[in-house]
Amino acid sequence: MNWMNYHHLLYFWTVAKEGSVTRAAARLRLAQPTVTAQIRALERSIGDRLFSRAGRNLVLTDVGRMVYRYADEIFALGRELSDALEGRPVGKPMRFNVGIADQLPKLIAFRLLQPALNMPEQVEIVCHEDRPDHLMARLSAHELDLVLSDAPVSPAVHVRAYHHLLGSCGISFFAGRKTAARLRHGFPLSLDKAPLLLPFEHTSLRRSLQHWFDELSIRPLITGEFQDSALMKIFGQAGIGVFPGPTVIEDEICRHYGVSLVGRTDTVVERYYAISVERRLKNPAVVAISEAARGELFSAAK
Repeated sequence: MNWMNYHHLLYFWTVAKEGSVTRAAARLRLAQPTVTAQIRALERSIGDRLFSRAGRNLVLTDVGRMVYRYADEIFALGRELSDALEGRPVGKPMRFNVGIADQLPKLIAFRLLQPALNMPEQVEIVCHEDRPDHLMARLSAHELDLVLSDAPVSPAVHVRAYHHLLGSCGISFFAGRKTAARLRHGFPLSLDKAPLLLPFEHTSLRRSLQHWFDELSIRPLITGEFQDSALMKIFGQAGIGVFPGPTVIEDEICRHYGVSLVGRTDTVVERYYAISVERRLKNPAVVAISEAARGELFSAAK
């Protein structure tokens, strides 16, 4: 039987988690050449490379990703064994690290993640909100299990990842009750010169809305631009202007923010994606999210 050196495996696992030999060596309190030598010894015993170079960064190879997944489970079991021996409770919830693109509506994110909380196995969801490119870097470093985004993987992002379409829907417009009642008649042309709150220009939704406005010769009065979609809705709730939101959560937006529907369009479409390092989804929490989104959340919008 070929015995694996688990010290070597630990050094590899730490480098993969930290993203560099320098940070891993500091965490392990070892010299960098020592860590590098141990990883090379592990590669020789396996018979394949575990890392490749991408500029100054270390990137896991296909074999490296497989070894990392096993190592993650091995050391998680080791921690659980230590807890059991020390009399601490075991069987902790499965930790599920999710990256949420900063422009993804919070109500959409909640609805997408909700099925993971209803699994037979207890799940602890850890949400990380950031720019999509930052989240993709963390996904490639295996710090995240999944990224939820309103855009597929960009060709400009040099990360090996796969996007899986969860669903799509049209866009609705909301405002305070009096403003909504006034603008509902003649929608969407009634938006011309109306006060409007919009996401930042670099977002896919902003570009799609601007193209739609140009086609209809609508020139709204932009009174606010927002990175955070929840903050945009709060401004709309305060009567500052009309704001867009996904049609699939139309009722939730009206209830949550106390606003009314102005109108909706299917010409502007928002798409939502699950992005993972797996071509075929295997993580049970990710599978639950995908199946519920396609079978329930977005089924009426098809």
